[in-house]
Amino acid sequence: MTVIYQCGSQTSYAGPAEWFTGTVRIDPLFPVNEPARGSGGSVTFEPGARTAWHTHPLGQTLIVTAGFGYVQTWGEKARVIRPGDVVWIPPYEKHWHGAGPTTALTHIAIQEAENGKVVEWLEKVTDEQYSDTE
Repeated sequence: MTVIYQCGSQTSYAGPAEWFTGTVRIDPLFPVNEPARGSGGSVTFEPGARTAWHTHPLGQTLIVTAGFGYVQTWGEKARVIRPGDVVWIPPYEKHWHGAGPTTALTHIAIQEAENGKVVEWLEKVTDEQYSDTE
């Protein structure tokens, strides 16, 4: 049976402090619907807000819908992302993403579950790492 997730039918929630720095709002878009493994959400980061370092067992796709921000892979400089950009993060690649220092960022995050798990959260991004841009 086809399912329609009506806009406003799922409750927004604040990004947990153990996974994020700053103010972050998560708007669920769709859960894992077995046998499919994908799920998605719209994530809004206020200026300076960002995820902690993390990995995804089957990778992640980010579709930037508003604002200005960064994505950084471990060992590389942070890269700018803007509306219309699509970012593919390979499986198990350690990374973070979030807003720029003065501008909010919204993106749709799509990831797949492996054995029921979509993400492995790691340590927080330091201010020094956050400002290490190309």
